[in-house]
Amino acid sequence: APKAMKAMKAVTSISKTGLAEAVATATELKKSDIMKVLTSLAEVVQKEVKKTGKVTLPGMCMVKTRLKPATKAGKREMFGKVCVVKEKPARTV
Repeated sequence: APKAMKAMKAVTSISKTGLAEAVATATELKKSDIMKVLTSLAEVVQKEVKKTGKVTLPGMCMVKTRLKPATKAGKREMFGKVCVVKEKPARTV
């Protein structure tokens, strides 16, 4: 028999200031300088993703957009209840 799934704990990710403090202590730079770097990095990544649809931060991660398909209108059963679903166009996420 399959084991029952354990309830997942709510995991909170590190905040921008928490990340800035961690990097500042590791690199011995001012926290304010690190905040400026993080803000500019976020702006650059946002522009690149919008333009090309893909950004790689070497040694960390790759951010890609994908095309979410259109949904048809109709009735769907969700969690045992029948819901009426509106039609939605395809979109890039």
